[in-house]
Amino acid sequence: MDLTGIDVGTYVNAAQKAVQENIDLPPGYSLMWSGQYEYMVRAQQRLMIVVPMTLLVIFLLLYLNFKNMTASLLVMISVPFSLTGGFWLMYLLGYNMSVAVGVGFIALAGVAAETGVVMLIYLDISYRKFRQTFGDRFNRRHLYAAIEEGSALRVRPKIMTVVTIMAGLAPIMWSQGAGSQVMKRIAAPMIGGMVSATLLTLIVVPVLYGLWKGWRLPDEKNSA
Repeated sequence: MDLTGIDVGTYVNAAQKAVQENIDLPPGYSLMWSGQYEYMVRAQQRLMIVVPMTLLVIFLLLYLNFKNMTASLLVMISVPFSLTGGFWLMYLLGYNMSVAVGVGFIALAGVAAETGVVMLIYLDISYRKFRQTFGDRFNRRHLYAAIEEGSALRVRPKIMTVVTIMAGLAPIMWSQGAGSQVMKRIAAPMIGGMVSATLLTLIVVPVLYGLWKGWRLPDEKNSA
């Protein structure tokens, strides 16, 4: 059969539910869903291997860049939170998990890790500047000022990045015609995920950075 206006995974899920509710198979009979759905299932099984390998490669690249396990883990911890926007948009649009959605999430994970790295670099630059300026008098108040300065410098580039990506992907969400159903499911996780990734990068990452760098620092009164 030819499907119009719906992807294979969503159609087969609905068809399986309808068959289960309305048809009682006699003993000795079974159903098998084949065609494009069979290839999709095989591709999903490959994604179960590709996705963990992708995350492992991202972590190794982060470690080679920072030469620090804590900094690498800080960025990696931020990646799952940045994906939540993609899941919410999929839920609102009624999309099911598919190969195309998996590809979209893989691309989103790479972008989220990249933005986290850039934010961490800005924070490190500001932290080292304040540390060098105040020396032994450096305390949590100085750390928070450094984090505020580093985060503020990242606001405009981050907003520009998000707007550019969403503007480039938005036409895909309104496209029609052959292949549009697949492309929409690649674009949806990235559009939704960029919103949550923005909030995460500008709010959560600086907070985690402050907890990491500030847990041994004295407060202003103790350093006076």
